[in-house]
Amino acid sequence: MDMNTLNVSATLNIFRLLAKPDLCLPQATVATFNNLPIPLNKAFGKYQNVNIKAVVLDKDNCFAYPKSNQIHKPYNEHFQKLRDAYPGRRLLIVSNTAGALSLDPAGRLAAEVEKSTGVEVMAHGTKKPGCGPEIMEYFRKHPETGVTRPDQIVIVGDRLTTDVMMANMMGSYAVWVKDGVIPLEEISVFARLEQKFAGLLHRRGYVAPEPASPFEG
Repeated sequence: MDMNTLNVSATLNIFRLLAKPDLCLPQATVATFNNLPIPLNKAFGKYQNVNIKAVVLDKDNCFAYPKSNQIHKPYNEHFQKLRDAYPGRRLLIVSNTAGALSLDPAGRLAAEVEKSTGVEVMAHGTKKPGCGPEIMEYFRKHPETGVTRPDQIVIVGDRLTTDVMMANMMGSYAVWVKDGVIPLEEISVFARLEQKFAGLLHRRGYVAPEPASPFEG
């Protein structure tokens, strides 16, 4: 096994689900990237006083094929709309491949994604779902985004135990992209198990947690 591809963060944090299984449930779900409402506030109609100021995007199987650094062609127009709605550093890509220091130590993949998307890719030492503190530190360093609290951030991604779980651990909002770029029958066994587990939780009456910051007293 290539230890650089091992997601220690996900392996350790998965045990949190034993105590709090709703951590893997999103506040909103869309079918595909093209179904993301813009602005993202509209995704969270049942929540009060939603004020999304920044969006954190997953890459692989969210808006691009894994191992591709280009936006999936059918998503190009919607991606541009999202950039227009959240300009500059208010739109950020956080990937467990491009920008992950264990896989991309020199930042080559991150640079390729930035060139093709026009969006910054955050370098991070801990993989999702454990890099929430690094994301908050990024926005603290860039006050021009207007982000002062994690509930002003929405995490968008296709994985329940990385993207969605990270959002809930941070106290942010999560949008789960249910149908990624890869056909359902080709996604990993673990991703399929995630979906079945989430369905079981819903049937048992679990709901997504209300965003609440663990970073504030």
